[in-house]
Amino acid sequence: MSVIQRFFVAFVVGFWASIALAEGIAPGLWQITSRTETGGVIGPPHESSKCLTAEQVRDLPTTFSPIPRTINSTCDAIERSFADDKLTWRLVCKGELNMQLDGEFNFDEPHHYTGTVRTKAVMAGMPMVDAQDTLEGRWVSACP
Repeated sequence: MSVIQRFFVAFVVGFWASIALAEGIAPGLWQITSRTETGGVIGPPHESSKCLTAEQVRDLPTTFSPIPRTINSTCDAIERSFADDKLTWRLVCKGELNMQLDGEFNFDEPHHYTGTVRTKAVMAGMPMVDAQDTLEGRWVSACP
C-alpha cells in the first residue's frame, strides 16, 4: 500500500471514528462507579446501574443535568453547554439553602463516559462541607 493510500485509509477511519464519537453514547444498561470526596476524604466506590433509552442518549444535556428540587430555595435556570462530546452545566439555588452545583461530563466513547459534579452549599449562613463526586460509566449490555 502506498503512502497516499495509507494516508487516505487513516483519514477515512479517523473521520468515521470522529462521527461515531460525536453521536454520543449507546443506549443500554450502564454500570456507574462513583466516588465522593468531602473535606479532603475520599469515600469508597459506590456502584449502581441504570438503563438508558435511545431517547435519553439522544438528549444527553437533559439526561445528565440535575433536576432542581428544593424546599424553601429558588433555583436559577441551568446554565448548560454541550460541544465536542463534553457537557458542562451549573445550577445555582438561593434561599434557606444556598447551593451551587457544577457538572462536567466527557462522553469519550460510545460505551464509556466520565463525569465530575462539585457541590458547594451554605445553610443559614453556615458553610457546609464542599463535595466532589467523580463518576465513570461503562456500557454493560442492552437493557433487560
